[in-house]
Amino acid sequence: MPGSRIGLLFVASAVLFLAGITPARGQDTTAPLTITWQNKMLQIAGKDLPGKVLDVWYIEAYCRAGSTKRDWNKTVIPHTSILKSSSEDGTKIVLQDNLEDGVVIEHQITAEKDCVSFLITANNPTRIRSEVDWGQPCVRVERFTATPTEKRLDLVPPYAKKCFIFIDGKPTRLPTKPWATEAIYTPGQVYAVNGVSRDDVNPRPLSAIVPSNQLMACLSGDEKQVIGVAFEPCQELFQGVITCIHSDFRIGGLDPGETKTIRGKIYFLPNDLAALKRRYERDFH
Repeated sequence: MPGSRIGLLFVASAVLFLAGITPARGQDTTAPLTITWQNKMLQIAGKDLPGKVLDVWYIEAYCRAGSTKRDWNKTVIPHTSILKSSSEDGTKIVLQDNLEDGVVIEHQITAEKDCVSFLITANNPTRIRSEVDWGQPCVRVERFTATPTEKRLDLVPPYAKKCFIFIDGKPTRLPTKPWATEAIYTPGQVYAVNGVSRDDVNPRPLSAIVPSNQLMACLSGDEKQVIGVAFEPCQELFQGVITCIHSDFRIGGLDPGETKTIRGKIYFLPNDLAALKRRYERDFH
């Protein structure tokens, strides 16, 4: 009947309209992440991100081996950075770092729903071996942890107490025990990962502890969310001195013509460290 047909069409239209504006039960409504980059600072933004914006000093430094007991200025290989491309929707960026020794490193960075992914390609087009051993993406967590931004000289600054590494497969909150306090530069805490020489890491206090993976985590100020940072291959995990956390990636030098690839992730998840570990293991193993 015509009247019944009109009624059915009205009901169907109403259902479609409501479906368009009302999330289904159980549907994830987390706002997507976006990324921008300028002057070696990557900014990750999200409506649901504590502090709204996370800064990543990208890249803070490229380093030579033999760094643990050496002046930092003799370790760093100077580099310049250029933005090669960025998508209009704020989800993709391509950067190029040009090292003083001729090495070219490309970074493909992609913002996803709950993480930012990194694909790094390091190439040595020269005829001389490059000494570049590792690189430092510095993840600034002052807004996320709601802690002071100034450089602190506390042996264990407030934000460090919201940080975790994994020891024997289990999340362990900082400060770990024992807690190293002596180095060329203090404070801070360095954890050399398995297989990396203890002579080739940051010249900050070096822990005797060897983490069981490449993942460093940090809780938000209200401890409802967690950031997880992981790069592979990894050189070290590092709790820094400018309210930052590191999973610094390993290059291990480059022969003439050699190319190496590194992967990385910064996760933004609800505070469930077991779920974070599972996600990391799924992505990297």
